[in-house]
Amino acid sequence: MLKRFGVSLNEDLLSKFDNMLEEEGYTNRSEAIRDLIRDALVKKDWLNDSIEIVGAVVMVYSHHQYKLAQKVTQTQHQSYKNVLSSLHVHLDSDNCLEVIVLKGKAKDIRQFGEKIISTKGVKYGRFIGATTGSTI
Repeated sequence: MLKRFGVSLNEDLLSKFDNMLEEEGYTNRSEAIRDLIRDALVKKDWLNDSIEIVGAVVMVYSHHQYKLAQKVTQTQHQSYKNVLSSLHVHLDSDNCLEVIVLKGKAKDIRQFGEKIISTKGVKYGRFIGATTGSTI
């Protein structure tokens, strides 16, 4: 069941919001507000260490970095219960992209992401938290 409610905004803020909606392809304000609420709820889940969540680690590194690929693989094997899948892409003759999909307790997933991204030799790393959908 849908419920309607009103939101009061000053003109400048509403104009910026409408511009953002247009840039991002929203067809109406309601769907954008729903997405903002869902995003806030997912972020709240990440603060609860016992909730099961999903996420992905995205990183770029040089395959010439001494034993880095082996360290990344070893870290994944140490957390095999949380690693659902990984994707390895050769970007050029020197650089690789690795995407690791994870599922488990929020605390474990966050720690894995921090560990893998902070591995010496990783040029760029980002952890992206998501949700299983069960709490929203």
